[in-house]
Amino acid sequence: MRIKEIKLINFRNYSKLQLDFCKNYNIIYGKNAQGKTNILEAIFLCSSGRSHRTSKDNELIKFMEDSYFVKIILEKKHTDSIIEIYYKRDERKRIKINEVPIKKNGELMGQLNTVIFSPEDLSIIKDGPLERRRFIDIALSQLKPTYFYDLQQYSRILTQRNHLLKSINKGTNKKNSLRDTLEIWNEKLVEIGSRIILERGKYLSGLNEKAGENHHRLTGSTEEIQIVYSPSILVEKLDDVNNIRKAFMEKIETSEEREIKNGVTLFGPQRDDMEIRINNKNVRIYGSQGQQRTAVLTLKLSEIEILKEFLGEYPILLLDDVFSELDSVRQNYIIESLDNIQAFITTTEKVLYGNIRENNRRLYFVENGMVKAE
Repeated sequence: MRIKEIKLINFRNYSKLQLDFCKNYNIIYGKNAQGKTNILEAIFLCSSGRSHRTSKDNELIKFMEDSYFVKIILEKKHTDSIIEIYYKRDERKRIKINEVPIKKNGELMGQLNTVIFSPEDLSIIKDGPLERRRFIDIALSQLKPTYFYDLQQYSRILTQRNHLLKSINKGTNKKNSLRDTLEIWNEKLVEIGSRIILERGKYLSGLNEKAGENHHRLTGSTEEIQIVYSPSILVEKLDDVNNIRKAFMEKIETSEEREIKNGVTLFGPQRDDMEIRINNKNVRIYGSQGQQRTAVLTLKLSEIEILKEFLGEYPILLLDDVFSELDSVRQNYIIESLDNIQAFITTTEKVLYGNIRENNRRLYFVENGMVKAE
């Protein structure tokens, strides 16, 4: 999978931009606030349908304009494809794949697979469970678009169930009939939620296996890293969907009065977490800044390997202002282990990285929303 060309119109600080890319390492350099990250953001947008920096499409529109357009020409294993995204202020975003409009964002999943590593990714370690769930969900949605649809459906069911819990708590005259309705929503919640828990458990088990080797090679130490899934429901066998369903249903049935009192669903995938440990200690609490950064890099490299194994081709690697912060050992490990990958690297300095062969790299200088290929 390789990006051959990108076109931007009124996206962030670019009025108009069209670039061809090298099949391996594309090094985008320039001073801060010139537009380097905006190129990576546009690529990620075509991968997931949303920015990794903001949830508001209005913020992606160039100042004093009312719309943006992004187009990517992609070379895949068997064929080329074109992804186009157009958004006009306060209207619905329009996405086309090979000139055919799509109705749901889920249809975009898996068309352009990316793994991004930016300074903000330390939030996976440092912040709350929401960031760790988001990491898992983005990775799994690229692997299995059906997982993305399950997430959307679960979110709708959860909203309806929470609304119903609040209604029962108010004690209306229809309280008994509302409880009957609650049973129906319980079934739906458990059915979809159990599938999400199953897929998360399987994915994190595979990620844990990959992480051990990657972390050892990155650090050269005897430190042991562990990726541990912490579902909000105690389940004996995370690889058995029937076992998950049973445990999930028992939990919400025994917690029904508490949930009615609180007016919110207290258990399920929306309360899950992932714990990252080094030598059995939670790296969020006990890890140094260096250990936390290396743990995130380990996660990203392991994510790439799983995508490659599952899909048969590498994803696109986006390294946003982090490659230059890695020491030479980690830089070389990335270059050597991902020799056949297409990568986009942003940096403030014109660095050629000795281990990247000249015919495998291309440099782009960015200044004031203008890009010059070298």
